[in-house]
Order: sequence, then structure tokens, then C-alpha cells
Amino acid sequence: MASRDIETTLNSALTAEEISVFFAVELQFEEGTLRLWTGAGTATIDGNSYTGVGELMEISSVDETTEIAARGASLILSGVPSDILALALTSPYQGRIANIYFGVHDGTTYSGLTEIFSGYMDEMNIDEGPETSTIELMIENKLIELERSRVRRYTSSFQKSIYPTDKGFDLIETIQDREVSWGQK
Repeated sequence: MASRDIETTLNSALTAEEISVFFAVELQFEEGTLRLWTGAGTATIDGNSYTGVGELMEISSVDETTEIAARGASLILSGVPSDILALALTSPYQGRIANIYFGVHDGTTYSGLTEIFSGYMDEMNIDEGPETSTIELMIENKLIELERSRVRRYTSSFQKSIYPTDKGFDLIETIQDREVSWGQK
């Protein structure tokens, strides 16, 4: 099993006699970051405001292995208010960053916020009912990037698609079939 260092503040909070654990989610949409947590009300955690959704948020298990494997996670939101539903329906979300955190609350402070998963928003399924809506968001692991092929061409046009003013490959086609004399005749 993979090991992970536990932050000092989280480690000391976990040794207290009475604690409450929570999960927090950070979804980075183009319009702004949506932060939710599994408690009630608004909580300021590490300087950011998180909206409480209580038991209306369900996070799948987050697996770690000793192998390099791209395992994803899913997030289910029930009873979604109309403003969050509108964001989900109108905002381009695929490929945007999603983070899942674990933390401890001792009644007064939130401590030890530790990232347990970071990935890209991939697929969103929305079940819109007459009174409430449910959103299921699939989050793919960042390791998925290792499985994507990278197609690069060593041509002037490809280089200019990345760096428009670069002239480094402008003469590459003229030297392709050129015969070059090397050394003395």
C-alpha cells in the first residue's frame, strides 16, 4: 500500500479525545471556484469559504496503490440549488481541476486540511427532478495524462502553431533532400 505523510496539525488533531472529520471539495470552473464541504453552513477553511452541503454530498472511495494507475473518483450532489445547477449546465467543466480534501473540526477550528485526491472533471450526469436535482461528477486522475498520446511534428507549421514568431524550422524542408559534402574532397 502507498504511504503518505500526515501533516503535523492533522496528526495532533487526530489524537484529541473528541473530533469531527469532514470532507471538502474544490471545483475550479472557468467562472470561479466552487467550494463545498460536508458540514452545515459556511466554513472558512485555510482562508477560503466553503458552502456546507451536509449529507447531500457523497464522495466515492479514493484508492491508492503502489502501482502507477489512473484511478478516478466520483462526487454525487443531491438536492442541488438552482444556482449550482445553472453553473453545471452552462459552464465548460471538462478538463478543469477538482480537488478532494479531508480535515478535522474540533468544534471551533478546522485544521489539517489534507488533499486526498486531485484530478480533472470529466463527465457530469444531471438528474433534474421537479423539486430537486442530483449531479454526479466523474473525476479522472491526473495520471490519465500519461495515457494520452502526444503528436508532435518537426515542421515549420507545427512549430508556428505553438510559437508563432519562431523561425527555427523554416528551412527544414529545404535541407531534407540536400546533399552535403563533409570534409575534404
